Amino acid sequence: MSLVTGNSSKSRKDEALTVTVRVMGREYSVACPADEHEALVASADHLNERMTAIRRRGKALGTERIAVMAALNLARDFLALKGHEALAPQQAAAIEKIKQLGLDIDSTLNAPE
Repeated sequence: MSLVTGNSSKSRKDEALTVTVRVMGREYSVACPADEHEALVASADHLNERMTAIRRRGKALGTERIAVMAALNLARDFLALKGHEALAPQQAAAIEKIKQLGLDIDSTLNAPE
């Protein structure tokens, strides 16, 4: 697990926590709202897993290069989930066809008989 420590002087969920996470053996202190603590820990765990996997596959890559490669992979995953056209042109075309079919159905249903 990436979480090392966390502390807060107040218990309200909108107050900031300082959370220390560990990624590839290095500790980083990060401030976040209390209600985002779990998301931060999960993100750090995911990043640690992705970077560790890249390190295992690569030949003596430096930490900075591993971090950039992980960031690029995560950004690509994010854009794919958003349906970015450059990453999924066939998917974008299918979505456009579905939208057009919806418009056709609406116009057919609303057409006078």
